[in-house]
Amino acid sequence: MTSRSPAIILASRPQGETGAMVRVLTAQSGLVAAYVAGGRGRQMRAVMVPGNRVAAEFTTKPGSQLPFARLELEHSRAALITEPLPAAAMQWACALTAASLPERQPYPALHGALDALLEAIAIAPSARGWVSGLVAYETLLLSELGYGGMAPPAAPDLPAQLAQLALLERRIAHYLLAGPKRDVMGARLLLTERLQRMG
Repeated sequence: MTSRSPAIILASRPQGETGAMVRVLTAQSGLVAAYVAGGRGRQMRAVMVPGNRVAAEFTTKPGSQLPFARLELEHSRAALITEPLPAAAMQWACALTAASLPERQPYPALHGALDALLEAIAIAPSARGWVSGLVAYETLLLSELGYGGMAPPAAPDLPAQLAQLALLERRIAHYLLAGPKRDVMGARLLLTERLQRMG
């Protein structure tokens, strides 16, 4: 069976000599893990960056649980990995999403919100242009997974936005990233340290 969907790359890791395991977020199927043949090759290296938007084609063979994926780049955000603060924000948003969501459960609102957040990180001249979007995304993620919470009121400045992030950090660590997923919080720590240097 073959299906095709726009997707956001959340994580990838080497598998075998040239392949890669990838975790992507699609609007229709939610979080999907798949094997990408040649995913570590020179041509695919720039495609496999977390945060990139791709057209994904999934092929599932009978008797196999893990699909094979072919990925075509639609929108690259790979240039952000050279910028410390945007790279940390992109890494955190993708890692949080990959670690929190169950597989094969559709979350179309999260897919759209994550894509919008990553785009804001890419085009905003500074973090002041996207920190409120990160607050809104984390609040939406908690809400979609059943941990409630309305989006906090718009914060007037960066210190107030950082205070909102600190409140959300405790809820995320307690509800979404407890136990073996706790190591993902290291990406959040890196991001908040870099944001505090701006203040």
